[in-house]
Amino acid sequence: MLTVARVAPMCSQHSVRLPACAPSSSRALGETSILRRMTKTSRLAIDVGGTFTDVVELLPDTGELRFDKVATTPESPTTGVLDAFGVATTGVGGIAMFTHGTTLGLNALLTRTGARTAVIGTRGFRDVYLLGRTDRRTNYDITYRKPEPLLERYDTFEVTERSLFDGSVHTPFDDEDARRVARTIAERGYRSVAVAFLHSYANPAHELRMREVLAEVAPGVAVTLSHELSREYREYERTSTAVLDAYVKPIVRQYLHDLEGELTGRGFPGRFLMTRSGGGAMTVGTAREQPVSLILSGPAGGVIGAAAFAELTGRPNLITIDMGGTSLDASLVLDGEPVLYQGAEFEGLPINTPSLYIHTIGAGGGSIAYLDEAGALQVGPQSAGAAPGPASYGRGGTAPTFTDAALALGYLGTDAPLGGKLVLDRVLAEKALSPVAERLGMSVPALARGIVRISSTKIMGAVRAITVEVGRDPKDFALLSFGGGGGLVAVDVAAELGIPTVVVPPGQGAFSAFGMLLADVQHDFARTLVAPLAELDPAQVEAAYADMAGEATELLAAEGFEATLTRSLDVRYAGQEHSVTVAFAGLSEVEAEFARLHERQYGHTMTDPVEVTTLRLRATGSVDKPQLPLLPSRTSGAVAPHGTRPVYVSEEQPAVPYSLYTREELLAGDEFDGPAVVAEHTATTVIHAGDHLTVGAHGELVITVGESR
Repeated sequence: MLTVARVAPMCSQHSVRLPACAPSSSRALGETSILRRMTKTSRLAIDVGGTFTDVVELLPDTGELRFDKVATTPESPTTGVLDAFGVATTGVGGIAMFTHGTTLGLNALLTRTGARTAVIGTRGFRDVYLLGRTDRRTNYDITYRKPEPLLERYDTFEVTERSLFDGSVHTPFDDEDARRVARTIAERGYRSVAVAFLHSYANPAHELRMREVLAEVAPGVAVTLSHELSREYREYERTSTAVLDAYVKPIVRQYLHDLEGELTGRGFPGRFLMTRSGGGAMTVGTAREQPVSLILSGPAGGVIGAAAFAELTGRPNLITIDMGGTSLDASLVLDGEPVLYQGAEFEGLPINTPSLYIHTIGAGGGSIAYLDEAGALQVGPQSAGAAPGPASYGRGGTAPTFTDAALALGYLGTDAPLGGKLVLDRVLAEKALSPVAERLGMSVPALARGIVRISSTKIMGAVRAITVEVGRDPKDFALLSFGGGGGLVAVDVAAELGIPTVVVPPGQGAFSAFGMLLADVQHDFARTLVAPLAELDPAQVEAAYADMAGEATELLAAEGFEATLTRSLDVRYAGQEHSVTVAFAGLSEVEAEFARLHERQYGHTMTDPVEVTTLRLRATGSVDKPQLPLLPSRTSGAVAPHGTRPVYVSEEQPAVPYSLYTREELLAGDEFDGPAVVAEHTATTVIHAGDHLTVGAHGELVITVGESR
């Protein structure tokens, strides 16, 4: 491990020097030789957002960590990523590991532009996907409608076969019937097929045979088998997961194929990883086969980084808000760990794979302000995106956005280019805001203030959804704010919710990409085993874990990693629907740990019998972790602002002087009171009168929110 005797506060306008990498318990096989063989190497993380693509580069030889941004290119996704490679100091040939997060699959789902997809089920169960569940989330809403499916009944098929819950075959697989269905799929021109047979979690043989038939009869069709994504009971959830995967698979596969080809052609020699919704990473080969695991890959990076930052700063409980160009993602870190669900949803459609608990709303820097049919001011979820972007970008956009409002207020300025490149145009921002202001009979600054307040209120709602609405008090947390726009609204959100402290990490604008550098390669395995805890056969449990462990070890070895295995199981009271995931060291300890977790999660325990539903195994292949350095302290004097900027607070206070600071000039222990604006290469932080800011040991901005506001 390389060390640095003295660590400079910032090596350039957008870089920070690190003490290289922390050793990990199990290093990726071959990574050491790659790093030693090259005279100048780096690790790169790229997070593609709606407006900007964030870049973080780690130079292991010097310990330098560099943050940067390039424009996102939605019309050609690979172009923006390749542009991001262009800002790396070592060039493509010097990058030993590349970790990538993308919203490509998520965007295809949001816009319903995925592949034409068919689903094949067991004869007699053709409608599992379309029927779904009979539950209703809103019992008293007469306008409630079930989530729109991704396909119609015309796209559903059935094949004669059936297995039972214990894996025994009730009806043999009918090969000719399968070929008939495959021919119909080929004739109709489907690009993708999801195969979800009854009880295939217990016996996948029929699904595997169906893939063989499709390969013979319809060779150009992408195929997803439900058991390869989820070896758990609940047919609808497993089928929905397979359909979502199949729907985005051709698009994601093509993107990764094109990107891999471009990188190979430019001499990229390193390892290519993708972040996954469950908080780890996966090889690009696995990502091509299981793209459903990438749906929340971008936001997951920020949560991974937040968990590491919680440990680093001694703040185990964090609410995170990640405000990017098109959306805001809110999540939690509890006791130093991200909140992980053993299932997620997309617009009400279940995804039966482990996923970080991330609540997303349409509130980003590019969110468009408009008047609704009743003449009320609204902000988002529509976004100006990267093309043309907010009006102030000068790229042809004319719709007023949150960014334009922040510029008109004075939060943002024309003196600090976004990402070091993009100079905002105040005249264009005010021109875009003026028509709405005139219709409301308001001044442009007053309208801008209203836009920012509406966005802050929406963000407060997202935070309440993951705290208050599930029984947690926001006052028990600190608010970790990052993303290009988070620092503009964080203290307002915290003040309204009674959160006492806001923490802004170094490189906040590209913090999600930084988190991607921390992501270990991860695979999750599960086996359904519904039985009373008191009657579980230890030998049966150990046999199931051994089977998963063998599969996991073999898979990670093929990807070049040593496997670290973690056991857990899902436990519930008999008759309950929802379970609690409990770490598994031995059957004798399960019931007591379940009671503790159930009390924490639901606020009570019961005397009912306890039963197990699912055995789980997580396999991890560790990568080296970058460490943030200790920032030097100021040897004499105090930090001083380099000027002021007029900020509109209200009609009575239209030009309050806010002190201007440059974050790259701040040192550990520096402190000052608001009102102030702290500008940095990738973002801006605003604090108001009554707030107090202290620079932490690692360069984090720790803001004590004033109680008087």
